[in-house]
Amino acid sequence: MSKTTDDFDEMIDDYEEMEQQDISAVSLSHNIRNDYIGQGIREEYRRPVYTKEAKRVFSSMDYMNENKRVLLINTVAVGGSVARIMTGLYHALEEHGYECLIAFGRGEDPADCRYYRIGSDTDVYIHGGLSRMTDRQGFYSTSATKALIRVIEDYDPDVIHLHNLHGYYLNVRVLFDYLHDSKRRVIWTLHDCWAFTGHCSHFEYIGCQKWQTCCDSCEQLNEYPKSMVMDNSRRNFLEKKVLFTGLKNMTIVTPSAWLADRVQQSFLKEYPLVVVPTGIDLTQFYPMPQRREKGNLVYALRRKLGLTGKTVLLGVANPWRERKGLSQFVNLSKMIDDRCAIVLLGLSDDQLNELPDSIIGLARTESVQELVAIYSMADIYVNLTLEDTFPTTNIEALACGTPVITFKAGGSPESLDETCGIVVERNSIQGVVAAIDRIRSSRGILYTPEMCTRRAEYYSKDYRFMEYIQEVYDMP
Repeated sequence: MSKTTDDFDEMIDDYEEMEQQDISAVSLSHNIRNDYIGQGIREEYRRPVYTKEAKRVFSSMDYMNENKRVLLINTVAVGGSVARIMTGLYHALEEHGYECLIAFGRGEDPADCRYYRIGSDTDVYIHGGLSRMTDRQGFYSTSATKALIRVIEDYDPDVIHLHNLHGYYLNVRVLFDYLHDSKRRVIWTLHDCWAFTGHCSHFEYIGCQKWQTCCDSCEQLNEYPKSMVMDNSRRNFLEKKVLFTGLKNMTIVTPSAWLADRVQQSFLKEYPLVVVPTGIDLTQFYPMPQRREKGNLVYALRRKLGLTGKTVLLGVANPWRERKGLSQFVNLSKMIDDRCAIVLLGLSDDQLNELPDSIIGLARTESVQELVAIYSMADIYVNLTLEDTFPTTNIEALACGTPVITFKAGGSPESLDETCGIVVERNSIQGVVAAIDRIRSSRGILYTPEMCTRRAEYYSKDYRFMEYIQEVYDMP
């Protein structure tokens, strides 16, 4: 049974008094399109808490790195996991004596960072429109990129830290010609595979291996970055190979060992490579208590959705696509018994209307608090993605005390161990059902909330940002 946002008004009215408590009411009546879903929102930066040993390390680093300048570049500065990683690193670097500037191409301005906007909305629209016809994403926005280079020369950074360069805002030829000539130190954090393919950002879903030799006759022109007319995958691949190789002082960072392995099979294999998993804010993601009492947020959700006494299987995505496992959940709903219920969060209006009655569908949420309540309400987080670099949703679920089942796809299994999750072969719905039964039968012994949160501590953002500085920025 699908749920639209209006279905929750009655619950919100019943629990208005909760807004006076430390945990405010869930207001799913305000669901709108939101890039934060399953990624977390950095609402307020909190000073990291470090161990005594780490403080001694960074005290010496602060002295050594005083006044070093860093320029961080990404498609957006607000919204989504990559922006959160970049801005979190910005603040962590400033805590340790660096001076930072963010350059971004689209979206909102960051509220608490020094920034430079690359180009304009018009530039993005033109770049996107031309890319749709020519399959040349990343090779327009020439004037905007030349203006960025003038800013770089004026700012004179010691380090240029690249994140996503795709997104219709930057000309990679102009930028990398400059980087080759300038000989500045470059760090490039890859969040997908676009840097070493001729078109796509992911290829595992279709099992394509052309990126290892030379892309051609791309089978994914309809996928981001979509091209409706031409196939320039071979040309793009060859030009990227020339542009992106041969830099004398570049380090590549990936969030997963899976992506690192692909980089080492690509034309980027010449560079030093460091794996730094994504971190999350454990002050935002934590287990909300579930008690059968008035004013308990998680209990209110369960009761309103008709989930009392059910084993709740949660899926979260933004957006939901076949590659995120939407059809897999429909198949799963036909194989579970009536003691289980599937809840999918982040569906579009069309998807809500098309959802079978056997699945409860929720629209996207703009609130981390709502997301945490839903994670905490779930008994098992089920991630049926068929391709992913390192899904943050797995870690967020663990931080809320919820064990995870995931397909063996991309970097998705890497955040789990035997105490908090189960990895199943891709497309094996029978395996998912068996994993659900195993977790249910192990209740109180394995896959407990304490085990899940203990594993999530390994992905604390403070710890991971310290690792970034120590393992990447402080490299000789």
